[in-house]
Amino acid sequence: MMEFFKQLPHLEPYGNPQYFVYVIAATLPIFIGLFFKKRFAWYEVLVSLFFIVTMLVGGKTNQLAALGIYLCWEILLLLFYKHYRKSKDGKWVFYLVSFLSLLPIIFVKVQPAINGTQSLLGFLGISYLTFRSVGIIIELRDGVIKDFTLWEFLRFLLFMPTFSSGPIDRFKRFNENYQTIPERDELMDMLEEAVKYIMLGFLYKFIIAHILGETLLPPLKNLTLQSGGFFNHYALAVMYTFGLELFFDFAGYSMFALAISNLMGIHSPINFNKPFLSRDLKEFWNRWHMSLSFWFRDFVFMRMVMVLTRKKVFKNRNVTSSVAYIVNMLIMGFWHGVTWYYIAYGLFHGLGLVINDAWIRKKKTLNKERKKAGKAALPENRWIQLLGMVITFHVVMLSFLIFSGFLNDLWFKK
Repeated sequence: MMEFFKQLPHLEPYGNPQYFVYVIAATLPIFIGLFFKKRFAWYEVLVSLFFIVTMLVGGKTNQLAALGIYLCWEILLLLFYKHYRKSKDGKWVFYLVSFLSLLPIIFVKVQPAINGTQSLLGFLGISYLTFRSVGIIIELRDGVIKDFTLWEFLRFLLFMPTFSSGPIDRFKRFNENYQTIPERDELMDMLEEAVKYIMLGFLYKFIIAHILGETLLPPLKNLTLQSGGFFNHYALAVMYTFGLELFFDFAGYSMFALAISNLMGIHSPINFNKPFLSRDLKEFWNRWHMSLSFWFRDFVFMRMVMVLTRKKVFKNRNVTSSVAYIVNMLIMGFWHGVTWYYIAYGLFHGLGLVINDAWIRKKKTLNKERKKAGKAALPENRWIQLLGMVITFHVVMLSFLIFSGFLNDLWFKK
């Protein structure tokens, strides 16, 4: 069996135009079936399995084996906790099951930092599958999810269009969406939207991101390293080039995922909403990688604030939210990898959100004082908003330079 898998071609998800020929041809019967109010469940399974297997193989089967181990582990945990939650609600059992669900991704992220080798448990998409699995555990605890079948769990977890890099969906929303076949008019709108997403995705990923990442970025990095020093004008060019390349590459990829989701009759959540028009960092995180940002907001930040408030760890609620911001973003940094630049990236945004929040509170206080004194409120016009966008854009670009890891090469030359 393993020899058979080794012979299969490796198909990088959304990696080249040829991939789209395959995936559109495979999903077209699904879309036609939906048009006639039919879901071909077993055909959907075969399509998903084919593309997931071919994205994980390519002469080797270690990623496929890792996925199999991961699925067995998560299935056992989910089925246990679903059964347990029907009659009990122990918080320590919830914490333990959540930790055990996170354990595979912890091994995958920590092992390279310890001995410099990749974990055998790693496979493409493990981070996003973990978000979905842990999300189900949390929503079982909250009572948002009452029950689910093994088939529904696997269908959600292994949804092919968003398998490798999101967007991160929620089980209840996905399941309800899956069970409701869109009307023909809505399907035609979804088809039109899919075409638009594919065309925009090609522009973003295969043209703009390619020019930025393959043509401009390598020589700029070489010039920066040759010039040396703590920071130079070439590093500034690297900062903006990398930041824009990161956006166009990831946004293009996300558009492809949305397009293929539409062809399978599912409205996956959008990941980007014009993030560089954000007027402050809080708004930026409501527009950038939105499914990840909202996952951390709902399942980490809000719960941390609630626990810290209930336990009365800090007397001041502003201190409570500030600590929660920093810890939340640090966890997000660690999720990307256990390196100083990912952790610094998380800390940078955590402190940025604290400052952002402090300025909003200060502005409200100043406006109240000015109102009492009979003065006009601080200006809030399009020029002020434009200034906020410009400042936020540059701050975000700086954070992306940290995130890139390039400063590690510049500052710590081997």
